[in-house]
Amino acid sequence: MATPDTTPPSMAMLRRRARQCGVMLMRFGMRLSVAESCTGGLLAATCTEIVGSSNWFECGFVTYRLSAKTRVLGVAAPTLARWGAVSEPTARQMAEGALAACDAHVAVSITGVAGPGGGDIDHPVGTVWFAWAVREGAATRTIATARHKLTGTRSQIRRCAVGIALDGVIAILDNA
Repeated sequence: MATPDTTPPSMAMLRRRARQCGVMLMRFGMRLSVAESCTGGLLAATCTEIVGSSNWFECGFVTYRLSAKTRVLGVAAPTLARWGAVSEPTARQMAEGALAACDAHVAVSITGVAGPGGGDIDHPVGTVWFAWAVREGAATRTIATARHKLTGTRSQIRRCAVGIALDGVIAILDNA
């Protein structure tokens, strides 16, 4: 489990990262889709604040409830029953489902517990899972997953999660 700097990025810093993602995506002729749970659309909102984001941002899915994860993104009900919403298998299926539902080339998913309540022994507040997937022809491949234990207020945890998600997209594109 990685623990990033506990200082949450400002919205200005997140917009800079989103702008960098956009420049890199356009360089490769690619588009991004996002699947969010605990961030509630903050990642999509951050991306779409960038002028010209329609050139590289395909779509966003906010699937807060388990039923939405299954219905909208195709997360398997047995996965949720066995592993729960805050898990690597769920994050992986969310990212893959985001690609399956649209024409994007890269997807990132975020699922976790932003707090202040809702955590438990196995998944305390601040536990967030991420997955990054890419489209390779007709196939989809999850290329990275990560679990982070974030600290701070609900808003701070959500901003940290958006920063981690964007940094992961940048890392994928750096290696493309």
